Amino acid sequence: MPPPHHDTAKDRSPTLPWRSLDIAGPNGRIPLRLYRPASDVRLPLVIYLHGGGFVAGSLDDADAAARFIAAGLPAAVLSVGYALAPAHPFPAAPEDAYAATLWAVEHAATLGADPERLVVAGDDAGGNLAASLALMARDRQDFRIAVQVLIGPMLDPSMTRAGDAQRLQSDLSVADCTDCYRQYLPRLSQRLHPYAAPLESCRQAGLPPAYIATAEHDLLHCEAEKYGAALISAGVHTQVERFAGVTHAGLLAHPPVLAGAIQFMRCRLGRCTNVAPGSNDD
Repeated sequence: MPPPHHDTAKDRSPTLPWRSLDIAGPNGRIPLRLYRPASDVRLPLVIYLHGGGFVAGSLDDADAAARFIAAGLPAAVLSVGYALAPAHPFPAAPEDAYAATLWAVEHAATLGADPERLVVAGDDAGGNLAASLALMARDRQDFRIAVQVLIGPMLDPSMTRAGDAQRLQSDLSVADCTDCYRQYLPRLSQRLHPYAAPLESCRQAGLPPAYIATAEHDLLHCEAEKYGAALISAGVHTQVERFAGVTHAGLLAHPPVLAGAIQFMRCRLGRCTNVAPGSNDD
């Protein structure tokens, strides 16, 4: 695959520089942002996919989460600016995510990353794409994902498994989600495709270990927890945590969420992970 179109070093903090990149993708150029703490060894490689209901969101929206993971694991975190609907409906987003992950694996040495310790992570629509990437990687076998991290994921375009928004005091409504899915999946048949609707998949065996974070005040927590149960039934090591008093929009801003994800990643990636001195990875 050709080298990035450009590679501009930036430094948004004295301890965590990041690089802005873009690569060729199936739907045009894919903007990327690499976060990597200083280290003399190859770090785990984390692909991060932002939220925004498939129709909005950007690399800026993923900035805080990517920084936290990069510094806390530590890891080389590649944030992906995938194509958005309605201009680019399914399968544009997952194919962009897949292309970016494949590029990162092939260029892991230059990124200072270890492709054998590959994590896919995302929130909201990005959680859907992370779950889809896990399915795609298992099926296509171009690379192996070690861990998937799904934060408040959107997994069910049918919205038949959503919770009661009023009872849950949800900050999302079924109408909000339906509108996003209508733009992302304009053809009804697409809503049964496992790469668009991971909860519709009948094949969870062979997927990577999963950490799933849900919010008490989020109608999506029901479907995410059902997906967690399906993974467990298929023999996939899965940890599901529902955070009390938190809304869908508040998940990423709730410190225990990303802290829990990092702890899970450390445990699953093993002690070969370059954990910061004093960290506990038991």
